[in-house]
Amino acid sequence: MGMITVTGLGKAYKQYPSRWARLAEWLLPFVPQQHRLKWVLQDIAFTVAPGRALGIIGINGAGKSTLLKMITGTTQPTTGSVQITGRVAALLELGMGFHPDFSGRQNVVMAGQLLGLSMEDIERLMPEIESFAEVGDYIDQPVRVYSSGMQMRLAFSVATAVRPDVLIVDEALSVGDAYFQHKSFDRIRAFREQGTTLLLVSHDKAAIQSICDEAILLNAGRLAMQGAPEAVMDYYNALIAEKENSTVRQQETEDGRIQTVSGTGEAAIESIRLLDASGQPVDTVGVGAPVALEVGVRVLSPVDRLVVGYMLKDRLGQPVYGTNTHHLGQARGPLDAGDTLLLHFRFHASLGEGSYSVAVAVHDSETHMTRNYEWRDLALVFKVVNLSVPPFVGTVHLPTEATVDVQLAHATTTP
Repeated sequence: MGMITVTGLGKAYKQYPSRWARLAEWLLPFVPQQHRLKWVLQDIAFTVAPGRALGIIGINGAGKSTLLKMITGTTQPTTGSVQITGRVAALLELGMGFHPDFSGRQNVVMAGQLLGLSMEDIERLMPEIESFAEVGDYIDQPVRVYSSGMQMRLAFSVATAVRPDVLIVDEALSVGDAYFQHKSFDRIRAFREQGTTLLLVSHDKAAIQSICDEAILLNAGRLAMQGAPEAVMDYYNALIAEKENSTVRQQETEDGRIQTVSGTGEAAIESIRLLDASGQPVDTVGVGAPVALEVGVRVLSPVDRLVVGYMLKDRLGQPVYGTNTHHLGQARGPLDAGDTLLLHFRFHASLGEGSYSVAVAVHDSETHMTRNYEWRDLALVFKVVNLSVPPFVGTVHLPTEATVDVQLAHATTTP
């Protein structure tokens, strides 16, 4: 089985003030150093155990692609080392290694050989590769006439034609259509169940949280956080929303979860409760029961407009439903320091059995991405149990009625 060990990894590029300085440093041995080092990555260390999946996230320019290139050996590190055991398949830059003037079939042969497959293996796997890629007659056309999505389909099909011990996937899958993304992730999940070690770079929160056991966040070339996918993604989203004078902090809740809190501080969430139909606080509700989410907010500095919203998440941190007072026509403002608001979001808990969390945000517009006063993940956790409806599966309860019309093939008649 595959294993990845990254120790003290760093990458720096030389920067010269001019081309003459570069030439002088190359040719004249006694000339003082002319360059300075521009560090892209520094002090990156992590281990991916056999059969585990690690997600890598970060804003553009954080160093994600550079890290993958060093792990796969296409770029040499300046410091540190990488150790990988087992057969590796990597899908990095779109169409990487494809020759634009060769046909798709010819490129499959070359890519397969680079992966260590014999010609016999490639010929045996070719029908399956063609079928999975679904490029049709284009398989015998030059790759230069392919769309970016077609190149990705073929590249992914070749890289995963044989289950690898280690699979490394960059954001190339994001260029595909929704159908092929589902198809690709189904194959990735199947590989995981069979023991493949996975390294996945993606901005897709759902993909990271549903597939990965752990995640790391790269920020400004350094490892900013490592931990459970939900906590890392919450911290990442808070960093994206962070504006001048805002803060991002994390704290451990009583049940051991990592809670992310961020915001500029003009308003603060003072209380949050889930109430039943009689107005009593509850932490367990029945499927379909009427409830109210009560949120108390205090204004700390004058604001022109104040919007409060909530997001329900399942146990994996996947969004189930969210809305806010902007969309509901209940935004308030202007407000002065010391003003307080008590909001009640009333709905029926039409959810599947399980544990759910609530994130709450206070901001000034349609979303918290513009001006975020406070965002609080895991503000409340509650359970849903099935007390009164027929058994079902899933995260949403959709009351369903069934009608059945039966026509008997050998109906008998009574004289």
